[in-house]
Amino acid sequence: INNAGVGGLMVEGDVLVLKEIIEGDFLTISTENGEDGGTMKSYPEIVTNYELTKQCLETNYYGAKRMIEAFAPLLQLSNSPRIVNVASFLGKLKLLRNEWAKKVLSDEKSLTEEKVEQVLNEFLKDFTENSIESKGWTTNFTAYRVSKAALVAYTRILATKYPIFRVNSVCPGYCKTDVSANTGNLTAEEGAESFVKLALLPNDGPSGLFFYRQEVTFF
Repeated sequence: INNAGVGGLMVEGDVLVLKEIIEGDFLTISTENGEDGGTMKSYPEIVTNYELTKQCLETNYYGAKRMIEAFAPLLQLSNSPRIVNVASFLGKLKLLRNEWAKKVLSDEKSLTEEKVEQVLNEFLKDFTENSIESKGWTTNFTAYRVSKAALVAYTRILATKYPIFRVNSVCPGYCKTDVSANTGNLTAEEGAESFVKLALLPNDGPSGLFFYRQEVTFF
C-alpha cells in the first residue's frame, strides 16, 4: 500500500480554506453538469514554491513508483500479489484544466510511463516559468492534483504490465490527516477501510481501476 503523500503547499492563516476548496471540487465531480477544471478562485492563504512543488511530485508519484519497482520482483513470487496506490479525487481528470495533460492521461491505448512523466516534467517547467495559469493548469492544489492524476494513470499501466497482480488506486475520502490540516470529515481509520478491501481482493478481482472509498469511479 503506497500511502506516502504531501500537499505541495503551505497555509498561512485559516486552514478552513482547504475545506472550502476540497468540498467545492467534490461538488464539481458529483454534479453531472459541473464545470470541468475545479475552482479557480485565488486564495492568498495558500502558498507554494518550487521546492514544495518538486517535493510533492517526488513523493506522491516518483516515490510510489520507486517503491513498486523495488518490490515488484518479490511480489511476482507471491500467489496473490496486490498493489494499492493511495490517490485522491482531487486528481480526477475532470478537475484538471490543462487540456493537453488531460488528453495524454486519458488515452489508455497509448499511455506509457514516459508520457505520464512528460506531463509531470511539462508541469514543473511551466511552474518554473511562472506560466501555470497561462498554460491552463488549475491554480489550487496544482502539484498535488497533477501528482495524483499521474499516479492513477501509472496504476493503469501497472495493471497491464503485471496481469497476475491486482493493482488499483483509491481515494479514501476526505479524511482528517496532515495533508488536509485535519479538516476532513472521516477518520484515518475509516479511510483505511478502503485500502484493506483492495489489499484483500480475490485473485479474480478487478485491476487497473480507480476507487472512491469502496466504489469504482471514473479517472
